[in-house]
Amino acid sequence: MGVRLMVVDDHRLLAEALASALKLRGHRVLAAAAPAAGAAELVVQRAPEVCLIGTSTPAEPGMFDPIVKIKRERPQVAVVVLGPVPSPRGIAAAFAAGASGYVRHDERIEGVERAIMKARSGEAAVAPSLLQGAFAELLNPAAQPDDEGQRLLQMLTPREVEVLVRVADGEDTRLIAAGMGIAPSTARTHVQRVLMKLGVGSRLEAAALAARTGLLDRAGPVGGAHAGPEEPSVNSGSA
Repeated sequence: MGVRLMVVDDHRLLAEALASALKLRGHRVLAAAAPAAGAAELVVQRAPEVCLIGTSTPAEPGMFDPIVKIKRERPQVAVVVLGPVPSPRGIAAAFAAGASGYVRHDERIEGVERAIMKARSGEAAVAPSLLQGAFAELLNPAAQPDDEGQRLLQMLTPREVEVLVRVADGEDTRLIAAGMGIAPSTARTHVQRVLMKLGVGSRLEAAALAARTGLLDRAGPVGGAHAGPEEPSVNSGSA
């Protein structure tokens, strides 16, 4: 007996292709809608048995908010997420939001169909390896840190952190040198090291990365110490 379901994805072509494939296998597909941001209202209105929601960014904050809304207003609807190979935190977030399953985008249609049937029957529709990783992350989050800001901070010396804070404040090489009491050439060297360690090509990119990852919030006041590596010696009389 076919399942009454909906397919929602930001990429309309993918949603429609999957819907067509499932129709050929005897399922009743109510709609193939895009973007996923409007999925909750549509699912609440149509109340399918199962909803497939596609995402390319499972770890993005708020990505699974539509699932929370669906489960709050239509708790009988089983939601299966279609996404890339997730981080353990990503799949854990999907289940925490109320998803019944997680299927990788590269899964065959038979695998998607199995997930649909399991979700409808109330089972967890997820590969054992993915589920194991998710539980490991929930039980021991320190074992798999994903705090990019903290990771980047640990790569920088205290002096380099100070340079980055000043770069983010818009100081040029002359102001950095004056504020730190070092020669402009030494300041320039520190800036180049910071850019190299952060993997960016400009001061603007470095400032943006530091702001996005929360690195600046962890750096503390200018000149403050942190738990990064020891400061290498710079052979400059004004350092």
